[in-house]
Amino acid sequence: MGEGARVYTIPLRDAYRAPWTKRAKVAVRLVREFVARHVKAQVVKVSPALNEVIWTRGIRKPPRRVKVKVSLTEEDGVKVAVVEPAAEGGGTEGGG
Repeated sequence: MGEGARVYTIPLRDAYRAPWTKRAKVAVRLVREFVARHVKAQVVKVSPALNEVIWTRGIRKPPRRVKVKVSLTEEDGVKVAVVEPAAEGGGTEGGG
């Protein structure tokens, strides 16, 4: 990682309190709020890859948590990118 980059696991469980027609939108908002709170930034830019991860299963079922890398940009802001894409199939290994 470069200078000023941090990795966070952001819980998105509160998105499930929203109506299912707004969950993915709320999840994106939760990512922005979490990063703004922890990095104390005014401008938070979500990468297209992170947006894809949140919207992969549609508006109804965003992921419960997402692991992101937060890096400072030249401007007055930060960029948020996904660290590891969601595993296909999910759940625990072994499938017992």
